[in-house]
Amino acid sequence: MDAVFHLQQKEGFMFGLGMPELIVILVIIVIIFGAGKLPEIGAGIGKGITNFKKATRESAEEAKKIEDEKKGDESKEA
Repeated sequence: MDAVFHLQQKEGFMFGLGMPELIVILVIIVIIFGAGKLPEIGAGIGKGITNFKKATRESAEEAKKIEDEKKGDESKEA
């Protein structure tokens, strides 16, 4: 079972999905939402990804700042 999973990863499959599966998923999405809504959905997903990356970056910066402050406090005490 692991050999099949590793083989799929090496061939460029994403989450074990090949091209036929991705096409079926796209067709279902078009049927459900309609072709006119797809740009709006894409824009919403793009904004969501951008906001997620921004929040992750800000969180990492805050954590680094707090860590630097702790190191500064420890060096002053020594």
